[in-house]
Amino acid sequence: MSILSIQNISKSYGNIKALNGVSFEVPQGAIFGVLGPNGSGKTTLLSIIVDVLKADNGNFLWFDQPSSPATRRKIGTLLETPNFYHYLSAFNNLKITNSISGRGNVTEINVVLEKVKLLERKNSRFSTYSLGMKQRLAIAGALLGEPKVLVLDEPTNGLDPVGIAEIRELIKELSIAGHTIIMASHLLDEVEKVCTHVAILKKGTLLTTGAVDDVLVDNDIVEISASDNNALLNILQSYNGTEQVILENGLVQIQLAKGTARPEEINAFCFSKGITLNHLVIKKKRLEAKFFELTNN
Repeated sequence: MSILSIQNISKSYGNIKALNGVSFEVPQGAIFGVLGPNGSGKTTLLSIIVDVLKADNGNFLWFDQPSSPATRRKIGTLLETPNFYHYLSAFNNLKITNSISGRGNVTEINVVLEKVKLLERKNSRFSTYSLGMKQRLAIAGALLGEPKVLVLDEPTNGLDPVGIAEIRELIKELSIAGHTIIMASHLLDEVEKVCTHVAILKKGTLLTTGAVDDVLVDNDIVEISASDNNALLNILQSYNGTEQVILENGLVQIQLAKGTARPEEINAFCFSKGITLNHLVIKKKRLEAKFFELTNN
């Protein structure tokens, strides 16, 4: 079942095309990352699906229905930097959040503070919180009303490594508790470690979408060479499992599915074709390289 279906969404700001016909689906229970460099349209897209902005073209469905007050009550959002009163406690800040948003009730505040591991600090002033604690409090505010979905824009932005780790673990725990989470990020490492699914944007255009393990596949690369690299290049076109063969910097590179590179088999195959190798090295293709390929073509 799809929690969210986005269909051909476009949005422009004057001559700038922020989104260009973006379409994808978010499965129920997913931690779905909207990934892309700064300026790729991530925040604009999230703002549209929570009705902060209106799309120029296209539409979207929440729970197979058009957006409405009833569907919006099932969605908790965090699109901006946490904005709380510094001189008030966490509990009193969430009372104000509840009063303004109309989501949930005061009796839920202790529950959401427990979820984000701030219950013991509920009476502490906001000004005494670390950046990670402030972000967790903002997520607690989004959890008021027991939403089925959380929409988070760059939830680890500006945090130190400890704060980033805290938010990552919180997101995983909220997913296990039954929430579908949609989060924007420009950090590949964050998406790789947290998300189950991803959509990659570049300058408002959707490059690819799917399960993280499928989209950001970490291929094996084998570098080889011989006295005649052109002949080597030709015979490797028929090597079983080859996804790509190129000649680069005087070496032939074979790209294979992750975990399938067998150097002894490659060497034996080339020898059987009358070519003796003088160089053979296995390299792992980093996920960063895959992301770079997608966003820089």
